[in-house]
Amino acid sequence: MTTPRHLQAAHAHVASLPIEDLDVSQPQLFQDDTVEAYFARLRDEAPVHFCARSAYGPYWSITRYADIIAVDSNHQAFSSDAFKGGAIMFDFPKGLERPNFMHMDPPQHDAKRKVVSPIVAPANLARLEGLIRERVDDILDTLPRGEAFNWVEQVSIELTSRMLATLFGFPYEERRRLIEWSEIATHDVNTGGPIDSEEKRRAALQPCLDTFTEMMRERAREPQRADLISMLAHSPETRSLSPQEFLATMTLLIIGGNDTTRNSISGGLLAMHENPAQWRKLRENPALVPSAVSEIIRWQTPLAHMRRNTVVDVEMHGQRIPAGSKVIMWYLSGNRDERAIENPHQFIVDRARPRQHLSFGFGVHRCVGNRLAEMQLRLLWEGILARGLEIEVVGPARRVRSNLIHGISELPVVVH
Repeated sequence: MTTPRHLQAAHAHVASLPIEDLDVSQPQLFQDDTVEAYFARLRDEAPVHFCARSAYGPYWSITRYADIIAVDSNHQAFSSDAFKGGAIMFDFPKGLERPNFMHMDPPQHDAKRKVVSPIVAPANLARLEGLIRERVDDILDTLPRGEAFNWVEQVSIELTSRMLATLFGFPYEERRRLIEWSEIATHDVNTGGPIDSEEKRRAALQPCLDTFTEMMRERAREPQRADLISMLAHSPETRSLSPQEFLATMTLLIIGGNDTTRNSISGGLLAMHENPAQWRKLRENPALVPSAVSEIIRWQTPLAHMRRNTVVDVEMHGQRIPAGSKVIMWYLSGNRDERAIENPHQFIVDRARPRQHLSFGFGVHRCVGNRLAEMQLRLLWEGILARGLEIEVVGPARRVRSNLIHGISELPVVVH
């Protein structure tokens, strides 16, 4: 596979830099789609790399597949606790931490996660499948034909917002508010815009807190039903959360239901466009859809990183990581690691081991909704193939300026 021209230039630039100066946290590298040039050098020369200066403070990068698994599965040494730094690169100001189960260690993590896990249990997924298929059919059948539109807006966001409304028992006609809150919660304040401080983020999310607080009160007065708010309202573990912990929990669930699926829908279409032989292979053999879905999720890696914080001194690859250090597991890099994945820089819809990827994390923090995300993608691609749709990408993809959300905000297409 030929290296794209923009990456060839990036590799040449990165090779000229002192390795101690590499800073892979820069959001611009993800928006420009050049960060892989940096990751490739780190994987080869410094798989455990210390960056002394960045917009996010000093941090250690873990870039190889096996090392990421080692960190992600060792919560005794590498903590996710919100009050020790949390699970994302950004440092929350004291008093504005996000104490949800992603930002917790066992056993607190396990107890909180257990409350919401029934929503994605196999029996519930089986009940949801018909509803998701109906929504996929409706979205695909009402797309414009022969005129350009933004695939992200009309397909990726539309399908995920409909699903989120169902999962939360949220007013269907107001479902786009969930997407708005997800984007506020994940916006990197270091990249500017109206949300340029954690205080402004909290103020912008006040309507989210108010809305869900009222919904919790309503659900608590009713018999329990199969939506996330009702599950939280009726569980002893979550019915009395503080406002800060409740908001953190709600934004986590919204982000989890939005970003993985939404950005994999967008990234998958772009991957098919950039790899027409693989698209032909899938069209000729629709039985490959489940395999293609896993490959899309690996290829896109919707969450580029997760963070851990050392509670003891740790040694890896001859490097001593002191206690109290910020350690970043770059899932996006691990999913391109030649040491673990054969031909990782190729998009292959019939890959031999398609589920071998890090996009859902590993260990106790593995994404609770991974099967639901896969099902939505499977039903979408089955719907596209059943209709014989030709979806032509007619302009450049616009990527999100973020080192956390590896996403696409705009993908102009024409459906034939």
